[in-house]
Amino acid sequence: MPPSAITTIGYVAGTLTTLSFLPQLIKTWRCKSAKEISWGLLFVFAAGVVLWLIYGLELRSAPIIIANAATLALVLLILVLKGYYQLICKDEK
Repeated sequence: MPPSAITTIGYVAGTLTTLSFLPQLIKTWRCKSAKEISWGLLFVFAAGVVLWLIYGLELRSAPIIIANAATLALVLLILVLKGYYQLICKDEK
């Protein structure tokens, strides 16, 4: 396969895996809750994404860098919302 085709596959794969977090982020925002998502999952996944980002930076691979930077931003948003909504729920009880 030519390098441009491989790069295209990388961008498409990165886009799809990154976009897979959007429904969860939207659901978390709308429901004002992320209690169904474990902290462990989010932290371990975020750590893996950080390592993929470092790997992409070392390889200077734009598809890996862009996809993992965007995914990390989405995961961090979910983490922040989860913490915020959990704090709000505690205050209401």
